[in-house]
Amino acid sequence: FSMRSYVELVVVGLAISIGLIFVGAIAFIVVCRINFQIHRAGLRPKDNAKVVAFFHPHCSAGGGGERVLWKALQVLGDIHDEGKAKLHVVIYTIDPPKDSYQKDVLDHVKTRFSIELSPSLPLTFIHLDHCAHYLARSNRFSMVSESVGTMRLAYRALSIWPPDVFMDTTGCAFTFFVARVLAGCRVGAYVHYPTISTDMLSLVWERRPSYNHDTEIAKNPIITYVKLAYYALFALCYGAVGSLANTVMVNSSWTYGHIHYLWRGASRRISVVFPPCDVKSLENLSLENREPVLVSIGQFRPEKNHALQIRSLAHLIKQHPDMAGVKLVLVGSCRGASDEARVQELRDLAASLDLTKSVDFVLNQPYSVVKEWFGRASVGLHTMWNEHFGIGVVEMMAAGLVTVAHNSGGPKADIIVPSSGQKTGYLASAAEEYADAIYEALTMDRQKLELIRTSARKSSERFSDEVFSTSFKKVVLESNLLS
Repeated sequence: FSMRSYVELVVVGLAISIGLIFVGAIAFIVVCRINFQIHRAGLRPKDNAKVVAFFHPHCSAGGGGERVLWKALQVLGDIHDEGKAKLHVVIYTIDPPKDSYQKDVLDHVKTRFSIELSPSLPLTFIHLDHCAHYLARSNRFSMVSESVGTMRLAYRALSIWPPDVFMDTTGCAFTFFVARVLAGCRVGAYVHYPTISTDMLSLVWERRPSYNHDTEIAKNPIITYVKLAYYALFALCYGAVGSLANTVMVNSSWTYGHIHYLWRGASRRISVVFPPCDVKSLENLSLENREPVLVSIGQFRPEKNHALQIRSLAHLIKQHPDMAGVKLVLVGSCRGASDEARVQELRDLAASLDLTKSVDFVLNQPYSVVKEWFGRASVGLHTMWNEHFGIGVVEMMAAGLVTVAHNSGGPKADIIVPSSGQKTGYLASAAEEYADAIYEALTMDRQKLELIRTSARKSSERFSDEVFSTSFKKVVLESNLLS
């Protein structure tokens, strides 16, 4: 054989191989689609109700994402009762089954969120506890491994009960491929934050160390470029699967900007629906007799940057010794050993700054304790860079706290914004800026303080349960997601 003949054979062989892979992939999709269609028909409710399934593995947790889930189910119950659509709701969870599971979860939802579902709305839980390991975190290539894990879990879930409409409320966009392409479902999504964003790409490109960008990697240009290529390729795949969604809701203007840029195939089907916040009960808290206390709420995750809050207090006292009586209270939950270790690091930091008696930790307490601190404190602190929304910020404003939030993400774009021309809080980035804002909040005259508090409370009503319910229902019905 001549070299030319050899090259021609290689090219032909590659072409045939690619063709066979393509044909095999199409055949696999067709077989899956037929199997899911047959299975769906066999499970069709007797009243021919539309089956809407929510992919929310940790549905019994008590965070902001779960509040969105249960409030959305409450809205679907209203749609069902109003006769606008006959529905049967399914929830895919990794919680283990037990006889009283449904009652226990609904009781928890009522206690934690003050949300009750319509008793006439059919509700079924699909337990995938035997597949919980699919969601195990990985230390390397975490975005890819976790995305593959959600796809595997979604496939198992859909194999048990393939719905008409697949709703993801956890940000697992790669499940859309399984639901729409393989199972033939319509896909809806409520996105709390993008799995990857242009900000993350910029962070790597500029070689800035962060909680998710190790200092050693940031210092090494070769590893930096490899990671940048990995992020870029993942972003392309993320955009492709996200574009499969029929209806997309995002929780803030900041999230909208990133999702609109990445999910280009779905860019015309994206709406901003602010998450539901418990502002009503917090607005009843008295504004009188507030103590010189700074309070923050949130899990002790690295991105929350609690260390910045402690350093801000240290700077405040250094610049203004008369503020030595101010106390910082960090209210939050620990998910496990890593969070507990982080709390100890924060305690050590406070000790090194001679603030042991000035910083308190309130760990793993019920919401009633959180509300108690909301009613006692004067200033609320938030220090997370690029928080996608910031439910805690809204709650602090509704509680009458003068809130100092990070000058980025949702707090900057949607929350700490003027209301009727009046100031509703402060934005800061560095410890010095936080200290200046805290000092002003604690020393301003009563009339100005009252004006900021009342303006903040009024502004927080934009994120109430009622506003969410109206917006969510409008998007679901107008997008024909349930048709």
